[in-house]
Amino acid sequence: MKAIFYNLLAWAILPFMDTIAKYLSSDLSFFQITWARYFFTVFFTLPFMFFFFRKKLTWSSQPKLQILRGLTLFFANVLFFYSISIISMAKALTLAFVAPLITTALSPIFLDEKVGIRRWSAVIVGFIGSLIVIRPGFIDFNLASIAALGTGCFYGIYLIITRKLHSSDNPLLTLLLTGVVGLIFGSFLVPVVWINPSFNQWSLLSLMGIFACLGHLFLILSLRYADASKLAPFGYFVIITNVILGYYFFMDFPDKRTFLGLFIIILSGLYITLRENTKLARPL
Repeated sequence: MKAIFYNLLAWAILPFMDTIAKYLSSDLSFFQITWARYFFTVFFTLPFMFFFFRKKLTWSSQPKLQILRGLTLFFANVLFFYSISIISMAKALTLAFVAPLITTALSPIFLDEKVGIRRWSAVIVGFIGSLIVIRPGFIDFNLASIAALGTGCFYGIYLIITRKLHSSDNPLLTLLLTGVVGLIFGSFLVPVVWINPSFNQWSLLSLMGIFACLGHLFLILSLRYADASKLAPFGYFVIITNVILGYYFFMDFPDKRTFLGLFIIILSGLYITLRENTKLARPL
C-alpha cells in the first residue's frame, strides 16, 4: 500500500513542474527552462543525498551507460518542454505515452527479450492511438506534436537503459548522475539562448526544481516497496493532474479525439505491462 501511495503522490506532483515550464515558456526559451530544471534538481538533490545516502553512492560500474541514460532523458525533457510551449500539456503527455510501446519494440534488439505477436499487436494499436491524437494531414499536426512523440521515443530508450543499469548500479546514484549529465550538457548550450530571468522567474524555476526533486524522491520511495513493473500502470495517473492543471491555468481541455487516442494508448500500455507481470510471475 505504501508503494502505491508514494507512486501516486509522485505522479500528482511532477505535472506541477510541467505547468511552471509551460507558463515560463512565453518569456524564456524552452531550452533555458530545461537547463534550470536540471540545475535546481542537482542543487537540491546533491546535499540531500550527501547527508543521508552518502555511504550508498558508490561509483558506477557502467559509466558510459549512465552518460547515455542522462542524455536520453535530457533530450526527452527538451522536446517535451518545447512541445508544451506550443500545444496543451494533455496532448503532449498523451503522445509521450508511446514510451512503453517504444521500449517493447526495441527490447528484442537491445535486451534480447522475446516479444510475441500479442505484444506486437499492442504496440501497433498504441501507434494507432497516437495517430488519432495527432491526426496527420490536419491543421493541428505540427512540429510540437512530433516533438511530443520524440519525447516518448527518447524516454522509451531511457527505460531500456534503466533496465540494463537496474541490476548493477544503485538507483540513487543513477538518479544523481542523470541530473548531473543533463546539467553539464545543457550548460554548454544554454548561453546561446540565455535571457536574464527576473526575480519571480528565478523563483518559479527553483520551485520547478523542488517539484522535480520531490516527485523523483517519492518514485524512489515507492520502488523500495514494490517492483517497477507492478507500479507501471499507476504512471497513467499523471494524466489526471495534468488535465486539471492544464484546464485551471491555461484553459486547455483535451478534445474527444485526444481522449480516444489516450484511451487506446493506455489500454495497449496496460496490456503490455500485464503481459510482462504475468511472465515474471511464472515459475522458471
